[in-house]
Amino acid sequence: MKVSATRENLLAPLQSVMGVVERRQTMPILANVLLSARNDKLSVTGTDLEVELVAAHAVSVQQAGEVTVPGRKLLEIIRTLPEKVNVTLTRDGEKVVIKAGRSRFTLSSLPASEFPVIEDINARQALRITRAAARRLIDKTHFAMAQQDVRYYLNGTLFETDGKKLRAVATDGHRLSLAEAELLEPVSASQQVIVPRKGVLELQRIVAGEGELELTIGTNHIRAQIGDIRFTSKLIDGKFPEYSRVIPSNPPRIMSGARELIRQALQRTSILSNEKYRGVRLTFGANLLTVQAHNPEQEEAEDQVETSFEGDDVEIGFNVTYLLDALAAVDADTVEIGVTDANSSCLIRAPGDGATKFVVMPMRL
Repeated sequence: MKVSATRENLLAPLQSVMGVVERRQTMPILANVLLSARNDKLSVTGTDLEVELVAAHAVSVQQAGEVTVPGRKLLEIIRTLPEKVNVTLTRDGEKVVIKAGRSRFTLSSLPASEFPVIEDINARQALRITRAAARRLIDKTHFAMAQQDVRYYLNGTLFETDGKKLRAVATDGHRLSLAEAELLEPVSASQQVIVPRKGVLELQRIVAGEGELELTIGTNHIRAQIGDIRFTSKLIDGKFPEYSRVIPSNPPRIMSGARELIRQALQRTSILSNEKYRGVRLTFGANLLTVQAHNPEQEEAEDQVETSFEGDDVEIGFNVTYLLDALAAVDADTVEIGVTDANSSCLIRAPGDGATKFVVMPMRL
């Protein structure tokens, strides 16, 4: 294999796939990237066996071939070279030689035949959606995913097709976020798949920009082609909770107020909350929201925000981090918080917005 290209044309595909390449791996080859040169294109593949990214770029191919090299080392070498310098990569036996100007590097390689590549995903359904809508779905829900929960099906985001809608739902058992977007073409069959946390975060990173996105759902994988990058992720094999049961349908008490003022009050009050439990007490009253916090050092904080409120006064404890995450995901200047009683979840959303909903469970203080 022998290819030559500018530093920038090699750097772009390497940076695109490096998010899934780990330095410390149980399998040494997973710390490598697969370089495949043919038809004046260089494809760079990185994988951690859960998520695979393939990025292609036009280069000058003098000799076609495949080889794997340590991903991080190659990225650092290319990154530190002078701008616009011409770089040549040549396979020499079990080594790869990189030349640029007066610089020369020799990297070890592993056989390309040992590199795990996901070829066919056995496609069952294809969804078309705008990139902006896909990005919004992830932005509005990803923060509620669990991290390393024993209930493995919570360590990801549910994507559900429903006629002309694509719905994303994430929950860690303490809070839930839901967002809906219109598909460009309706689908005949409803389907639910759970994309793992790392797959969701990588997709969020690469889905920026204008244009369309086609998501292909297979038996055990989901795949998307985004420009020159092909994204493939395994799906989590499990049953997602019946999320609709925990979303309050018509809370009897509705508070609405300035989102930014409420967020600032929560942030100030949280300074003196218990560092471990992050609990704050919210008192919903006539035209006033009172936020209180205290900690084991007997320190206390209280803040008040003018709001409009319908219903009887009620006092509820919440994890302040969950409230702040939900408020950050609301786009409007005004936010609505619907509550039932001290033992029930609250529903947070922008007034009149049925496409995004955030649910936060109460906590005892």
